[in-house]
Amino acid sequence: MAEKLNTRSEILLKTLIEQYIEGGHPVGSKQLQKSSGLSVSAATIRNVMADLENLGLVQSPHTSAGRVPTQSGYRLFVDSLIHVKPVAPGVSKEFAASFSGEVNVDTLVHSASSLLSDVTHLAGVVMVSNSDQEIFKQIEFLNLGQNRLLVILVSKEGRVQNRVITTDRAYSPSELVEAANFFNETFSSQPLDSVKMMLLHGMEEDTAGMNRVIQEAIALARQVFESEGPGENNLMVSGEEQLIDIPDLSDNETLRRLFGSFKTKQDLLDLLQRSLGVDGIKIFIGQESGYQAFADCSVVTAPFCREGEKVGTLGVVGPTRMDYEGIIPIVDITARLLSNALSS
Repeated sequence: MAEKLNTRSEILLKTLIEQYIEGGHPVGSKQLQKSSGLSVSAATIRNVMADLENLGLVQSPHTSAGRVPTQSGYRLFVDSLIHVKPVAPGVSKEFAASFSGEVNVDTLVHSASSLLSDVTHLAGVVMVSNSDQEIFKQIEFLNLGQNRLLVILVSKEGRVQNRVITTDRAYSPSELVEAANFFNETFSSQPLDSVKMMLLHGMEEDTAGMNRVIQEAIALARQVFESEGPGENNLMVSGEEQLIDIPDLSDNETLRRLFGSFKTKQDLLDLLQRSLGVDGIKIFIGQESGYQAFADCSVVTAPFCREGEKVGTLGVVGPTRMDYEGIIPIVDITARLLSNALSS
């Protein structure tokens, strides 16, 4: 599409999109004439706009003489016309300080998600890949009373998962220590996904021949893994409530679909997983995502690494009318800083 546009058309399209992103109103010929810096008449601009509309890059709302960008227009803008703004030094230092000295993976992920939301005023998302490389280290069972246990699952990479389960009976401290000891001695240093698979699918045979400690350990750990929802432990979403105040997403049906997708997580997990194989920034604009929930949104993503290996994806979710020039570098620097923190 870019080769069909001359320099003048590119300048006017870029100006139109920037003006629309800033103001949220259809952009007319007089506004473009004033803002583009081109020495052309309003009639010439109207002719160019007509050509851009024929190419499917802009469209005219029925109630206005001005024009707004289409999904294709946004795509050409981010692929060919955008000038990414550098991250302000103060923001860069603030982000670096947030990751400094932290070693817990879940805390780092939460920090990244919150920072993305706070700075962009959109929803920040971070996915940690379900990699077979994550190694099980230990499990602990802590008695909370009333047949409730806090289960703490730790990987060798430093990721900590906490879950409360309800049991059929009360357990003594010594029983919980015995169960944890058996489990840790049996499965330590094995891939975490393999441990989960073995518990859920590979140990279904009759356990009558096993002693009581082994039976209890397997039953407790299996309950932990069975209660996990899809992607529940590897996706963090922060600041989704900020999307409620964005006019472009204020339609009740749009918000219902969007927040439903945040709740079930699967659509968002799929998008972030698709971004994992990309080097650098990947942007889904509107219906490019393939999901109706994100038809009025853009998702800007970037992968992050641990010691050179990609282990997850982070990004922001907001309206298609977002400040791409400002948001892209924020997503990029967050991915770089999170990679550095995980590799330290």
